[in-house]
Amino acid sequence: MKPSQRHAERHRIKRIGWLRAAVLGANDGIVSTASLVIGIAAADATHGSILLSGVAGLVAGAMSMAAGEYVSVQSQADTEKADISRERDELIAAPAAELRELTAIYVSRGIETGLARQVAEQLMSHDALGAHVRDELGISEAGSPRPVKAAMASAASFAIGALLPLIIVVLAPERSLIAWVSGASLIFLALLGSIAARVGGADLLAGAWRVTFWGALAMAITAGVGTLFTRFV
Repeated sequence: MKPSQRHAERHRIKRIGWLRAAVLGANDGIVSTASLVIGIAAADATHGSILLSGVAGLVAGAMSMAAGEYVSVQSQADTEKADISRERDELIAAPAAELRELTAIYVSRGIETGLARQVAEQLMSHDALGAHVRDELGISEAGSPRPVKAAMASAASFAIGALLPLIIVVLAPERSLIAWVSGASLIFLALLGSIAARVGGADLLAGAWRVTFWGALAMAITAGVGTLFTRFV
């Protein structure tokens, strides 16, 4: 088949790295900031204090998300590099054993033994390390970690998510601030879950429900803590 005759394919798995970081960041931004301002408001704080707390939460949360995501993804990258380096050494030290190992992998996947050995031999003659990294270690280019990209995506998405309830804090009437922030944040979370599900190819309703449920739970608990604080402190 000529290259021009191949049909184009767009797989969602290539989006998994940045999608996970972006959804996690935006979700945390909405939930943590909304919960924070609701908890402060429930403690009878002034409007200025509520807004200041929210802004501080946005900045601190964005930096925390970036640092945490970078460290986490970089740790994954370091582990993968170490495994690849070990595999490279093993190919040099014992190529025959590595050939048998790759053959056994293909046999376990349903390929006849003779054919599996031929496939393993041809792949190893072409790119031995690449074949073992992909089929033995399960490391693929689509899922390869990108620490800086993940950190930037997390920080930016957290800031955007946190900004949404802060806008409501600025615009909503002070007397009904908690109701406005809670309702708007739940809508934001439902939309976020639906968008993430749409991009990832999952069920829209399930995606919206799970983020909305946990967001509502977090806001309810924080509001309860704020209320208890005013009664006992």
